[in-house]
Amino acid sequence: MIILALETATEACSAALNIDGEICERFEIAPRGHSALILPMLESLLAEADISLQQVDALAFGRGPGAFTGVRIGVGVAQGVAFGADLPVLPISTLAALAQATDAARVLAAIDARMDEVYWGRYRRGESGLVRLQGEECVVAPAATPAVSGEDWLGAGSGWGVYGDSLCARHAGQVSVQAPKALPRAAAVSQLGAAAFAAGEAVSAEQALPVYLRDKVTWKRSEERRVGKECRSRWSPYH
Repeated sequence: MIILALETATEACSAALNIDGEICERFEIAPRGHSALILPMLESLLAEADISLQQVDALAFGRGPGAFTGVRIGVGVAQGVAFGADLPVLPISTLAALAQATDAARVLAAIDARMDEVYWGRYRRGESGLVRLQGEECVVAPAATPAVSGEDWLGAGSGWGVYGDSLCARHAGQVSVQAPKALPRAAAVSQLGAAAFAAGEAVSAEQALPVYLRDKVTWKRSEERRVGKECRSRWSPYH
């Protein structure tokens, strides 16, 4: 199984190639460089492995939640590459990728959502080594995050860096370690994507949709259209 993956929903930009569980990754923290970096990252991974897009089984991408522009860039790239190469896609939660990128058994994933809120998800790692969502993902004030049971949770993500005091007060005695600098990575997206592909959860390119969690999103679609057009043009020779 060959899964190509990308994640651009936070300040980190990354791409990964997962070949039967062997993963190569490109990763860079570049808050404003995603649109310039992601395509060369994908191309370099394929070139290094001497693999064409025709050999890839599916494209996995971080569908959000996260920074609106970053999520849109990821969606635009996923749709453009998938359309150009006739690939199925695997939308993967950015919060799940954040949790998967840690080695913790229990993860409270929180990404700064601005406006005094966090994108929030609670995950437990199963015997397969993959995390599973407990309850639902949401966008919420730190002091109103859903209650959790048990102890020894890892608090991961930028939300813990910005609102750590409020989150620790809310979940007093339950969080043993904090990792505020933890970020979602394409390698984790590829792991979750491989499992989703094996489970028959791949969808067509037009179903590569973003997830914001907020009901109202104000964002101009020009960047998504530009990136998608560039991807279709760039990868169409492989079709």
